[in-house]
Amino acid sequence: MRVLVAEDDPVIALGLVDRLETLGHEPLGPVSDGEQAVALAREALPDVYLFDIEMPNLDGLGAAARLADEGLRRPVVVITGVNDPGLVERSIASGVSACLTKPIDNRELEAAIGLAAARHAELEQLEAEVDRAQQALEDRKLVERAKGLLMSALQLSEQDAFRRLQITARERNLRLAEVAGRIVEQQSLLEPKPNSLARSR
Repeated sequence: MRVLVAEDDPVIALGLVDRLETLGHEPLGPVSDGEQAVALAREALPDVYLFDIEMPNLDGLGAAARLADEGLRRPVVVITGVNDPGLVERSIASGVSACLTKPIDNRELEAAIGLAAARHAELEQLEAEVDRAQQALEDRKLVERAKGLLMSALQLSEQDAFRRLQITARERNLRLAEVAGRIVEQQSLLEPKPNSLARSR
């Protein structure tokens, strides 16, 4: 994986780069502050962020949050020099997938990267499921609205209106919601014109 390294201590940064290469990953950077990390992430589009929490200008959590806001959310592993439970909680609340305390060995680093990638994939899958459920709900509302328009305009029963939607979808090889959407968009065509109402009297 392509891993963006942001660490303000040059010795630790080079050590992380060496470890990543040993583990078979492609390190990007290192950069020494959060602003540089954001700029490089925009340009290089890495697979994973490996950020020190305490950095000048913009810390690791701030950099990860900014990238997520810009649509560049990736698995995040943060590094800290202190074992602070409050910091770990703040990291988790910020969407960080794994947290490492210095000094770091290869086994811990590889495990953290794997964990971050797995948690990120789970989150994306959950979000996709939520999106699908939301879309299904919107489709259902659209079908119900189209059905009501057909019932009113053509004096159909609910069952007949729904059957008409199904037949039209099948004949035109469209999704039911697509047919419903077209009916809703063209609902003015289903409404009698005022002059036709006058003539019918």
